[in-house]
Amino acid sequence: MENIKIEGMERSPEVDFDFGANVFSLKGESYPEDVTSFFGPVIGKLEEHLGSLSGEKVQFNFELIYFNSSTAKVLMGLFEILDEAAAAGNSVLITWAHEEDDDNMEEMGEEFGEDLENAKFELKKIAV
Repeated sequence: MENIKIEGMERSPEVDFDFGANVFSLKGESYPEDVTSFFGPVIGKLEEHLGSLSGEKVQFNFELIYFNSSTAKVLMGLFEILDEAAAAGNSVLITWAHEEDDDNMEEMGEEFGEDLENAKFELKKIAV
């Protein structure tokens, strides 16, 4: 599968999906006008790829500064997809990076991480 690299814009995050290395990241701010058209194709390809893996290591890095409620729904679905990949026998590590003084983003990460049953989750503070 061809890698996906989308440069971050004012309203949409940087997307860097390296399917060969199984390393994926979302970085920046996310409040695109049409969440479905932005995330739909990207997450569809990720879901297809993860569904074909068995016994692989997968790393997903989140480094979001801000996201709206529509993006939050997308992220919940993404966490479910990653947890399902772990349940299927893959080693999935999700890293939620946030600025060290951003309590709100830290709490959001903790809430997402609490719902995981199979994937590993870690919070990472970034010095500002």
